[in-house]
Amino acid sequence: MATAKKLAAKKDPAKEPAKKKPAKKKSVVRRAKELLGKLLPSRKKTPAKPKKKPAKRGKRLLPAAEATEIAHRLAVTMPEPGHELSFRTPFELLIATILAAQSTDRTVNQVMPTLLARFPGPHELAAAGQDEVEILVKRTGFFRNKARAIRETAQQLVERHGGEVPDTMEALVALPGVARKTANVVLGTAHRINAGFVVDTHVARVTQRLRLTNQTQPERVEEDLCRAYEQTVWTDLGHRFTLHGRYTCLAKRPLCSDCPLNELCLSRESEPSDSWEQRSVREHARVRDGIDLSQRVPA
Repeated sequence: MATAKKLAAKKDPAKEPAKKKPAKKKSVVRRAKELLGKLLPSRKKTPAKPKKKPAKRGKRLLPAAEATEIAHRLAVTMPEPGHELSFRTPFELLIATILAAQSTDRTVNQVMPTLLARFPGPHELAAAGQDEVEILVKRTGFFRNKARAIRETAQQLVERHGGEVPDTMEALVALPGVARKTANVVLGTAHRINAGFVVDTHVARVTQRLRLTNQTQPERVEEDLCRAYEQTVWTDLGHRFTLHGRYTCLAKRPLCSDCPLNELCLSRESEPSDSWEQRSVREHARVRDGIDLSQRVPA
């Protein structure tokens, strides 16, 4: 009986609570850190403020006196500048300018005679079929869009303007395929109305190099040029900038030493070869003869 009582008194090991493992002793360093953390006030890390980038300063524009001298030298170099697109009427210039987008004046001048022989005026072009016009203007590139644009333009000229090319900016830009640049070409060259500067790739490059503008958007470039020059010279000076960029101030390897504007240009890459008058004579000859040096092989 005593043995049975002793066995009953023994606890079932499954029912016994698990013994807690003795806690590991904290290191002296860790205890010291915890104590300091309680004594010292907590400091929250504040995120670092992003550094402000310094504002980009535009290049200083050329002084007015030097801008005037540029216009004078270009006027001496090209006294009677003209557009290199061949045309006889405002309608022909309008159609040629639309076709010249993303193309060259030389290509358009080769395409226009065939197009005009088949459709000599707005009434004929307005009634033309899309497929036939596409074939005639294919060489200018983007021919489907261009064929549609000139057909729709001719239709609007007939329907809204009596077959005549309007002489206001608002009416021109309302025509299909006509933006401000094309409108400026037609107004200035065909109607002799100085409505603004024609800012093509040549005008933008030349005027940026000369520091007549520090803008890149054509509309902003035009605003700077209109502020710099009197309205009476806008059309002719725009043609001169274009021709100067095409025959002297080339995109690659510009003819700086042979440029009549060398002394006035802050972007020149070489010193002038002789007097500006002599350089002016040579540029006049290049423009007159249509000598395109952009594809020349370097020496």
